[in-house]
Amino acid sequence: MSDASSDSAGSVSSDDILVRFAEVQKSYDGVSLVVKNLNLDIANGEFLTMLGPSGSGKTTCLMMLAGFETATHGQIYLDGMPINNVPPHKRDIGMVFQNYALFPHMTVAENLAFPLKIRKMGQAEVQDRVQRALDMVQLSEFGGRRPAQLSGGQQQRVAVARALVFDPKLVLMDEPLGALDKQLREQMQYEIKHIHENLGITVVYVTHDQSEALTMSNRIAVFNDGVIQQLAPPADLYERPDNSFVAQFIGENNKLVGTVVEQNGDACAVELESGETVAALAVNTEGPGKPTMLSLRPERVALNPADGECDTKVFGKVEELIYLGDHIRTRISVCGCDDFIVKVPNASKPSGLNPGLEIPLGWYKEDCRALDMPADG
Repeated sequence: MSDASSDSAGSVSSDDILVRFAEVQKSYDGVSLVVKNLNLDIANGEFLTMLGPSGSGKTTCLMMLAGFETATHGQIYLDGMPINNVPPHKRDIGMVFQNYALFPHMTVAENLAFPLKIRKMGQAEVQDRVQRALDMVQLSEFGGRRPAQLSGGQQQRVAVARALVFDPKLVLMDEPLGALDKQLREQMQYEIKHIHENLGITVVYVTHDQSEALTMSNRIAVFNDGVIQQLAPPADLYERPDNSFVAQFIGENNKLVGTVVEQNGDACAVELESGETVAALAVNTEGPGKPTMLSLRPERVALNPADGECDTKVFGKVEELIYLGDHIRTRISVCGCDDFIVKVPNASKPSGLNPGLEIPLGWYKEDCRALDMPADG
């Protein structure tokens, strides 16, 4: 894919656009592009997450939007105005970093007041806004403490409040929860999501954590190699990946390799390397005779399907059962793949499901997506 715009996930109305990347490129050495021809519209009030592996270009895009990096080519617009040459402090953008970036010698209240005093607000308004921001992040009684006297989660709340206290047009968050432990990170995901919903602010969020992106976002832009691979709401991204990269990067995915032997509209038949022929949805294929990767989510595969229940039925050997509380992760050797995973809800574990057992399994054509072959084969 050479570029991407919001059209791939339902176009944003021109009257509703807050941020626009237009043909934006970024190179650090004048040769290789870290961001390649980016076209992206972000709507007022949207929570958009830029998701991707390290080096994919997502953080560079955020830094260009913040003003800490300059686009090599193209233009970035904020509320209809070009901002490539506007310094960061004049962009009316709040910023939340992973390391919080709080002033250690200031109290919490003084940290929150700092961006207001820079904007020369009156003392009464400063006090009012600081208190409102503390209430918003449930730290009303902590204004007199210094950052070192707070937990990591409390410090991150202060950092969020400071980014919001001056009512910016836009808030940027760069891996803001990366330093927190799993339980606290999940709690903060919901808190930030609820703050966004309650205030109606526009948030652009950068992370490499897919579950974080799925939990918090209105739309997700999946980056790889400087290009948006897919731009879509979380459910669309997970259920309907456009290509093999997205299928493998978002959630868990069973991968079967074969050749398209027949294609009729959006339906195709694929002969697997192991010899079986299966029905699939032709999403991103080059037609009969061409290789394809089939993508199947583990929860979409049925064990011991009833007659007529599935479009494809094959037999496999149970290799391993892993108990994970709400479900049993079942590893099966099937269709030449030894690491085929089926998630079986704990309440519906079939009796006698044990390693070594030969069992039928199946799936519907709509859940088996025929995609391009990944670069690693």
